[in-house]
Amino acid sequence: MRTIEESLEQLGLSPADPSPSPSSPRRFPDGGQYRLEIPSTEGPASLRAVLQDAKDRNVPVHRISQGSGIMLMTDEEISEMCSLGREHSIEVNLFLGPRATFDVGAQAYALAGRTLGLSLRGADQLRFALLDVRRAVDLGVRSVLVSDIGVLSVISKMRAAGDLPTELIIKTSVMMAPCNPASARILEDLGADTINVPSDLSIPQIAAIRAALSAILDFYIEAPDNIGGFIRYYEMPEIVRVASPVYLKFGLRNSPDVYPSGSHLENTVVALSRERVRRAEIALGMLRRYGSDLVMSPLRAKDLGIPAPAAAEAMA
Repeated sequence: MRTIEESLEQLGLSPADPSPSPSSPRRFPDGGQYRLEIPSTEGPASLRAVLQDAKDRNVPVHRISQGSGIMLMTDEEISEMCSLGREHSIEVNLFLGPRATFDVGAQAYALAGRTLGLSLRGADQLRFALLDVRRAVDLGVRSVLVSDIGVLSVISKMRAAGDLPTELIIKTSVMMAPCNPASARILEDLGADTINVPSDLSIPQIAAIRAALSAILDFYIEAPDNIGGFIRYYEMPEIVRVASPVYLKFGLRNSPDVYPSGSHLENTVVALSRERVRRAEIALGMLRRYGSDLVMSPLRAKDLGIPAPAAAEAMA
């Protein structure tokens, strides 16, 4: 009988967190080791603010992501975000709308039930989430954010079958973040293209996950308070070195949870988006000082989930 260590190695999984942590040999297709993502960009006004401040601060933005959900956006808002994404050649990533915390069940709010995270409850919510995906795709979205392993699997199979665009990027939420190599590999096997790992992992733990899979990693350099509030700017060079290819994300400490967003919070959401770009500017300064050998992807990379024309436009 093989030892546990031998069994893990046979599966391609590290039997221990590597120390010292090896540099990742993997890269984005363009040769870059890292890209920048501005999360919680909750609508067209926030996206316009991100783009303007990114230009003013000379901050390259490769991807923006949204958290309130597709279901709480109008067609016009989604279309405008897609149009801005196409114009600036950035990835526009939208979250599926339904989630346990929107449903009538109370377990997601109970202390012992928080492991439900943003899972989908029941067959109805699964169908609602797929309706969100289809609507967004028809409007041009080519990158979606999921927080449930079941819908991850279904969307991946629909993509493989041609029922969704083959270029659709499936990104997993930090709310289902895998903490070990085996868990991360499950998400990759289910079809995730880009996986958000927890922001409290040590460098060796990140390295162990990277060694187990080829999917892109996402990492909050500054995490919002509701997922721990960690601030890890000085560790960025090491995180990029072991996690490449990786999206560096900039949440905000000491800021309100704005999900679900809307016009009643627009001024706050725009202000938060601008501050995230400022945080990214700070991060770039540190990377230039302490990680000058690291390579950032250029803008307008071909493998980004840049929005496509809406289905109606494509048929015109």
